[in-house]
Amino acid sequence: TTIVVITHFLVNYIPRLKLFLCMSLESGLESLKRGEFVLLFDSAGRENEIDMVVAAEFITPEHVARMRQNAGGLLCIALENNFAKSLELQYMHEILSSSSISNKEMIMGLAPYGDYPTFSLSVNHYQTYTGITDKDRALTIMEMANIYNIENKQKKFVSSFKTPGHVPLLIASEGLLASRQGHTEMSVYLTQIAGLTPVTAICEMMDAETYSALSVDKAEKFGKQNGIPLIDGKELLEYAKVN
Repeated sequence: TTIVVITHFLVNYIPRLKLFLCMSLESGLESLKRGEFVLLFDSAGRENEIDMVVAAEFITPEHVARMRQNAGGLLCIALENNFAKSLELQYMHEILSSSSISNKEMIMGLAPYGDYPTFSLSVNHYQTYTGITDKDRALTIMEMANIYNIENKQKKFVSSFKTPGHVPLLIASEGLLASRQGHTEMSVYLTQIAGLTPVTAICEMMDAETYSALSVDKAEKFGKQNGIPLIDGKELLEYAKVN
């Protein structure tokens, strides 16, 4: 009986689940491929936040302005782990741990939601002025994505960027969703399955009425009003498991 039930599940449920998840993600992936936004929710048991996400290779000053106006959180660049390693980047908490600062107790450990932070250096492209304008941040983000396809990545990175800057770099975990289920990993995974450069610009959506993170209901309403697909992190994790 048990074998019959398991066989029925494998034959009937898994293909339907895969089809459902593919359909629910399809509009989001197509949006990314067009250089448009998706909204990405991690989970209620984690940060419980929605990020605006765009593939870094397509970013423009207009994207940055919209993230600043409609999201309002911290605009960061998420990097695939091997790419970050090729640039010889380290996590900021590791850099600080090996530094000579005496106040080691200040270094961020596990966050309240159970993960280590993915922050590394913050950078400006050398051609920026202050580094904070929409044009400057768009240039920094775009040029970071462009390095991915260059042979000597580390040399280009060192010659093209200055730190500290106005755009934080985030390093996705080595195992992506198998290791950590944050916006950093999820956004990079989305670009991978979309066949894009695995570098994203992400920004948390804030609520000026409640002074906290924007709720899923409000994010869904915003998405529908602006034609931006919302991707549920749980669905993305299920998709990753099935595939």
